[in-house]
Amino acid sequence: MLPYVITAIIALAAGAAAGFFAGFKRRQRDDENQILDAEEKAKQIINEAYKSAESKKREALVEAKEEIHANRTEYEREVKERRAELSKQERRLQQKEENLDRKTESLERKNEQAAKKLQDLEAAREEVALIKKSQMEMLEKISGYTVEEAKTYLIKNIEADCTHEAAVKMKEIEARLKDEADTMAKEVISLAIQRCAADHVAEATVSVVPLPNDEMKGRIIGREGRNIRSIENLTGVDLIIDDTPEAITVSCFDPVRREIARLALEKLILDGRIHPARIEEMVEKARNEVDATIKAEGERAVFETGVRGLHPELVKLLGRQKYRTSYGQNVLNHSKEVAHIAGLLASELGVDVAMAKRAGLLHDLGKSVDHEMEGSHVQLGVELARRYRESPDVIHAIEAHHGDVEPRTIIACLVQAADTISAARPGARRENIESYIKRLEKLEELTKSFKGVETCYAIQAGREIRIMVRPEEVNEDEMVILARDIARKIEAELEYPGQIKVNVFRETKAVEYAK
Repeated sequence: MLPYVITAIIALAAGAAAGFFAGFKRRQRDDENQILDAEEKAKQIINEAYKSAESKKREALVEAKEEIHANRTEYEREVKERRAELSKQERRLQQKEENLDRKTESLERKNEQAAKKLQDLEAAREEVALIKKSQMEMLEKISGYTVEEAKTYLIKNIEADCTHEAAVKMKEIEARLKDEADTMAKEVISLAIQRCAADHVAEATVSVVPLPNDEMKGRIIGREGRNIRSIENLTGVDLIIDDTPEAITVSCFDPVRREIARLALEKLILDGRIHPARIEEMVEKARNEVDATIKAEGERAVFETGVRGLHPELVKLLGRQKYRTSYGQNVLNHSKEVAHIAGLLASELGVDVAMAKRAGLLHDLGKSVDHEMEGSHVQLGVELARRYRESPDVIHAIEAHHGDVEPRTIIACLVQAADTISAARPGARRENIESYIKRLEKLEELTKSFKGVETCYAIQAGREIRIMVRPEEVNEDEMVILARDIARKIEAELEYPGQIKVNVFRETKAVEYAK
């Protein structure tokens, strides 16, 4: 059995080998046929590529030749155009050269003519000079004046004519401006003053404390003067105890300290117990009362004027003005009135009323501390306003209200005007007789310093100055200029409330005797 199996296996293997070999031969033939086909196709493709390349080469050559021909034609055309343009430019240059030659020849001819005319002109000028000289000599003989004398005479006549014309024109301008300004100013100020009527009370610079009897004077003086010394040391005032019945005078340049001393004395008199310890206690109470009054007065002033947003320290400084006077006028009342007037003027002119009131209320702020600090009340007021951060307009109004600087804003001008109105009212301020007389003497002395002034008199309490001039030195036209110059010098050198009227008089007399 086994030999049959082996034989079958061998037969199967041989059959498989024969089948594999036959398939391999068949596949080999197919591959060779495919290779031959591929080679044939490759040859065809190569031949077609050669043919296409030759065709494209011929087309490219044809296009290149056509492009070269077109470029050559364009180049030849441009060359022809440039040559034509060059020929035109050559012709133009040739024409310009010909024109330039003609102009040069014409200019040379004109130069020759000008030189000839110049020679003729020089000759004519010499002739004119000779004629002028002879005429001047003839005029000098006829008129009897030399050249310099004639010039002086003509200049004098021209100056007189100009002075007359200037005076006439100045009169016209001043009259027109005065009419317009007076009408408007009177209307605005009258409306403002009618709407603000304030009382003015001239306050004394000393305080008088009434006593129940003269025995109280001795008790206030105390043993060996210890009580009066204690009062003076604690308050900084001078107590004047004289023969005045039932009264003691309190004197001090600082009105706040004077008020503290007055209140303390009144409390001591009512209490009856007068000794150093009690004096110290009463002075402290009086000081607290005055501080409270200062604060209340400041708040009342702010409320009455309608000014808002003030720093608390500024309110206290305003309250201190209740005890401060200037030429007998209460500074707090003056400040409130200036605020009201400035606000009313601002409302009439259509500007910021609140700002005008604020600046008017604070314009004399420096007078609250001018007894304690160095400097004018204007400088101190500006420093205080800057310290408490007031607006630049308010600071400028404070600085300009006495003319220390030129006012640059309408608010500053209104505050200046309101301050003058408040101070210049009849009865608003008072001056002592010495300063009043000195001011009038200085006014007359200043006026007499002008050339041509014969005499002058200050009248109407210094509100008017009458001036008599020498008629032979000042003519009618020069009177106008003289009055203006005197007014300007008074404004520049004198300090005075309100305004001063300058009247200039010129009188010519002719005297003859019948014999």
